[in-house]
Amino acid sequence: MAGKVFFSVTMSLDGFIAPESVPVDDFFAPGKQADPDVQRWQAQWTELQQWLFPLRFIRQNLKLGEGGEEGRDNDIARETFERTGASVMGKRMFDLGEHAWPEEAPFHTPVFVVTHTKRDPWERPGGTTFHFVNDGIEHALDQAREAAGDRDVRIAGGGATILEHLNAGLVDEFSIALSPVLLGAGTRLFDGVDASRVALKPVRSEPSPRVTHLTYAVHPR
Repeated sequence: MAGKVFFSVTMSLDGFIAPESVPVDDFFAPGKQADPDVQRWQAQWTELQQWLFPLRFIRQNLKLGEGGEEGRDNDIARETFERTGASVMGKRMFDLGEHAWPEEAPFHTPVFVVTHTKRDPWERPGGTTFHFVNDGIEHALDQAREAAGDRDVRIAGGGATILEHLNAGLVDEFSIALSPVLLGAGTRLFDGVDASRVALKPVRSEPSPRVTHLTYAVHPR
């Protein structure tokens, strides 16, 4: 039996899953690391995702060293990884990650990148292979389902790619780690959602010392 299609993100209390956009080239061009906009983006993103960095599972997966915190946050991070048999992501997220991820990219499964750029598959150590899909989200998702088998497919991001799948009725479930952070501007998770087509049913709510974990099933309205 095929698994679910889901997404799992961290969101600020005012509804943003990423700081205000900065051109991808600004992150990696010589001299741009000192740019105030780049530094602001990095500081806000780090604050938003701060709950993840101390976790034992995240430290192991990103090769950050031994140790780390146990507990429910760590369990949820590990469970999200273990349920995922393949991922789908947009081109901007891939462009950022291509430079930022370690050589052993943290997915360890096939990843299908929705893009207009033609490129051969990119295989990384540790089981991650990026496949580049040029004919839309449905074809990318079909390939991800086949690769995932009976495990789930995660829509990894970014926000526009998540919203496109949600509005197309392709998402079964999603989880939000609601972080006690205010960004003020950035990428809103539900900015542009077709509310006339999407109905939600609460599945689970779990507070932790750092974030509140919310899970919803998605149904057609």
